[in-house]
Amino acid sequence: MIPNTAHLSYCLRVLLRRTASPNVIGRHGFATSSESDAPTITAAHPLSGVRILDMTRIISGPYCTMILADMGAEVIKIERPFYGGDETRKWGPPFLAQSKDSIYFQAVNRNKKSIAINLKRGKEIIYELAQKCDVLVENYVPGKLAEYDLDYEQLRKVAPHIIYCSMTGYGSVGPYAKRPGYDVIASSVCGLLHITGERAGQPSKVGVPVTDMATGLYAHGAILAALLQRQRTGVGQKIDVDLLSTGMSLLINVGSNYLNAGIEAQRWGTAHSSIVPYQSFKTADGYLTIGAGSDDQFRELCQLLQIADIAENAKFKTNKDRVNNRVELIALLEDIFVKKTSKSWMQQFENASFPAGPVNSIREVFEDEHIKAIGLVKTLPHPRDESVKVVGPPVVYSESKNDARTAPPTMGQHTDEVLTQLLGYSTEQIAELRDKKIIE
Repeated sequence: MIPNTAHLSYCLRVLLRRTASPNVIGRHGFATSSESDAPTITAAHPLSGVRILDMTRIISGPYCTMILADMGAEVIKIERPFYGGDETRKWGPPFLAQSKDSIYFQAVNRNKKSIAINLKRGKEIIYELAQKCDVLVENYVPGKLAEYDLDYEQLRKVAPHIIYCSMTGYGSVGPYAKRPGYDVIASSVCGLLHITGERAGQPSKVGVPVTDMATGLYAHGAILAALLQRQRTGVGQKIDVDLLSTGMSLLINVGSNYLNAGIEAQRWGTAHSSIVPYQSFKTADGYLTIGAGSDDQFRELCQLLQIADIAENAKFKTNKDRVNNRVELIALLEDIFVKKTSKSWMQQFENASFPAGPVNSIREVFEDEHIKAIGLVKTLPHPRDESVKVVGPPVVYSESKNDARTAPPTMGQHTDEVLTQLLGYSTEQIAELRDKKIIE
């Protein structure tokens, strides 16, 4: 049951929201501190007016809240005081020269404010913040925040409007629920490592924490859907997203093959289990990836390679034939591709209908003319270090803004700002909280 005072306060906020512009998803009938500091967040940002309490660390949670921040949400990141904050600040080298924060941290924390609060002793501050936020995102082991009275059942009593998103390793129920969740472990358990790597090699992880990132993407979409539903109902809800379920969802055809045909998966390297040729080939100076997804594309590839007769060979005429005779065909193509450089092959395939691309090093990626032309890399001024470069949002709107505006914050950079401007604390109150080691 919601206490009467909280219920009345909530009803008033809902009424205020309903009298505001119908296009505003957030609860606020007033400008946030970020909006008053224009030009950071504007009405052109689709999530302008939405405020998020970010109690996440490491990758999946911060990645989720960064996506929402890019779209204009005001994200207030809660960090652990006196211990360096988010663990990824220390995940290095490399580190920034002045702030000493890891460059890893910079990748998933732009457009946020950082405040340092001791969760064990500062839960009343969290309650106050929750009342002024639309969404709370956390990625603690299930049950941990309940020890601090900061779980969903407690938060909904003081903030019934709150959308509370829990991001965990294995979900909130089941025998694995209490296990800590890490990308490579969840990727192991869900089978992704089993299907990744060279055919005769060991299981391998993707070069980035793909399960973490996909979980963040699922969570951000779920939060947007919950915000839309709250516009209709005026009521918040709890969202559960976990690494294991996300990883299993990424199995797509591999999972479907087992569920419906009993086919156990195997590793294919860069090759495809059902399409041939569809893989990387060694060239004179690197590797080139080719995808002939149809019989017509295969015939075109053979013409460009000056082996048109191969496309008419009964062993290779259809994709089914090519899959059945994979070893022979791939060996033939390997002998051809190794004779020229990747650049030469790309020039030869320039107007081809089938996709082709070099396996670029990271240096080559950022020096690529297309990457430079689309302006994906952004340089942001940093509060201590001169600047930091980030890969900006990959989504572009025709009528809205989605951008990298501010560098990832230093630990606790905005503690005083948020407490004074959002919660109305006095200088004396803040000093007292510091003396009591509740904030840093």
